[in-house]
Amino acid sequence: MTSTQRPPAEDRAEAESAQAAALHTGTSNLRTLVTRNVRQSGIYVAFVVIVALFAILTDGVLLSPGNITNIVLQYSYILVLAIGMVIVIIAGHIDLSVGSVVALTGAVSAVLVIQQGYAWWVGIVAALLVGVAVGAWHGFWVAYVGIPAFIVTLAGMLLFRGLTLQVLDNISLSPFPSEYQRVASGFLNGLFGGQGYDAFTLFIGAFAVAGYAVSGFRTRVARIRYRQPVESFPLFVTRVLAVGVVVMYFAWQLAHARGLPIVLIILGVLVIVYAVVTKRTVFGRQVYAIGGNLPAALLSGVRVRTVNFWIFVNMGFLSAVAGVIYSSRSNGAQPAAGTMFELDAIAAAFIGGAAVTGGVGTVVGAMVGGLIMAVMSNGMQLMGVDQSVQSVVKGLVLMLAVAFDIWNKRRGRSSP
Repeated sequence: MTSTQRPPAEDRAEAESAQAAALHTGTSNLRTLVTRNVRQSGIYVAFVVIVALFAILTDGVLLSPGNITNIVLQYSYILVLAIGMVIVIIAGHIDLSVGSVVALTGAVSAVLVIQQGYAWWVGIVAALLVGVAVGAWHGFWVAYVGIPAFIVTLAGMLLFRGLTLQVLDNISLSPFPSEYQRVASGFLNGLFGGQGYDAFTLFIGAFAVAGYAVSGFRTRVARIRYRQPVESFPLFVTRVLAVGVVVMYFAWQLAHARGLPIVLIILGVLVIVYAVVTKRTVFGRQVYAIGGNLPAALLSGVRVRTVNFWIFVNMGFLSAVAGVIYSSRSNGAQPAAGTMFELDAIAAAFIGGAAVTGGVGTVVGAMVGGLIMAVMSNGMQLMGVDQSVQSVVKGLVLMLAVAFDIWNKRRGRSSP
């Protein structure tokens, strides 16, 4: 054994010590905990306040079982786009073409399934392949030619909108077969039984809470092991319980509506996978490195061109997933589908804590940002607010989110 290697017994002892310390170490100072990462904590506080506000203004209709289900179904494709968009923004880029790609992939699927009579799954596979090809096209120009992503995707927005019109021949196509419609409008109900509610939905909710608790405890142990600050164990338990209450309330409402939406399962899998990819893989760390400090990333041996290429391939893939969900939800393909979707996805990422200059952001934060936009839109619709006023409110919220990011960055520079 060399001098640099440690005996396994020492590693086990250190791990056990960290686990024991996880029960007793940490701070109970709420101000310290909030200001330590004011960007992220502010998002969650804002989300709770917005939900509570619209719940009051709509006399509780916002949180009714049927309306919660509608929010999931109506905004799922924006949340899928936000996952890819936040990764693009973390790397210091932007993608303005995702709305057009949503339209193009939905159009390809519609032509194959509706016009030419292929099986429903053939349309889905073809849409995903088209999305990956579009992402590779963007990635080539950005990563290997060196054209800024803003210009490449702006051109892509026009190019793929035009291709959509050609594929559809300027007409709408509908309807899709029932199997295809189930992607965005289907439910899993009755798998575990239940009297007046769906037990399977409650089981999935409980499983998600348990996974969150275990993941949070493991993260806490790791932070303590590397002598990083954490909250006190009672506050950690309080946080887990608070999340558990929210998740189980959400699951309870879904269980008393139509059960667990299939699109929510798709979204949940994507969130888990991409949260792991961005936080616990080499690729994810390289994305943050490129957006945070490009010269340092180059000097560290990061293959910047390759990473940038795959970032856009991934964005094309997720745009195709959103295109399938949207076309399934609308039960057809339209030439104008996906209009302004890119702005909603970008807004979700920035409201969710992504930095304008790159290097900062999380998948979970983008989901919360998207949900803030969804709750505001849904709440204002329930209140009968005019569409023009809704646009003004969304614009102001986005502006405030970016202004908050700039203020937070300046505060960090000025603090000792």
